[in-house]
Amino acid sequence: MKKKRILLKIGSNTLTKETNHISRGKIEDIGRQIAHLKDDYEFIIVSSGAIAAAKQFVKLEHNGEEINVKQALAAIGQPHLMRIFQENFRELGLFTSQCLLSYSDFEKEESKINIKNTINVLVSNNFIPIINENDTVATDEIKFGDNDKLAALTASLLKVDLLLIATNTDGIYTKASIKNNTPETITSVKNLASLSNEVSIGKSSHGTGGMQSKIEAATIAQKVGIETWIVNGLQDSFILNALNNTNNFTKIIA
Repeated sequence: MKKKRILLKIGSNTLTKETNHISRGKIEDIGRQIAHLKDDYEFIIVSSGAIAAAKQFVKLEHNGEEINVKQALAAIGQPHLMRIFQENFRELGLFTSQCLLSYSDFEKEESKINIKNTINVLVSNNFIPIINENDTVATDEIKFGDNDKLAALTASLLKVDLLLIATNTDGIYTKASIKNNTPETITSVKNLASLSNEVSIGKSSHGTGGMQSKIEAATIAQKVGIETWIVNGLQDSFILNALNNTNNFTKIIA
């Protein structure tokens, strides 16, 4: 039986559990769920967190632009981030691999074919691709979208069965419920224009995206028939709970 393919996007707030350092416990939680599901599902991960990983180890002296400092932090933090993934996943019998991509890679047909072929080889050999933007040469993720768009473009290219975006809320809340301080999750929606009207412009503390970038990602996925789930990654077992429909999250129907 052909395995279903999930592209899991993990934002910085999920990976740090809203602290100032990467949570090994959260990465272990993600690995444990993947290990539990590996007979039926194959996973591709798009992970932010390189800058957050670097901030645990260094404080850079600088005279340059803030964006250059963030690029330098990403260069320092990316190997640490991958090491934490590798160590935690290996203990669970899972193998990892690193793929650094830029948005420009999705504009060239040859690059797209290469990405697709490489990731398919990795997955077929039981290596989990862990994708991040190549922040040292590109600044799109730092400036614009916390990897949400990168995740959607990758999901679209690989024709995955599900785009699962882990964030720090129980999906998207209705605007009225946020005003009343009684957050109520929009559980299922097809019309993305109406969903945009419910979203505030605010951004999360570590992340650069906010809900608008997640809706834009879902729009890319929806165009090629991929369903998007926006799930609270801070909860333990959030992937299993979403697949079993036992937690509140937003399902954006293809």
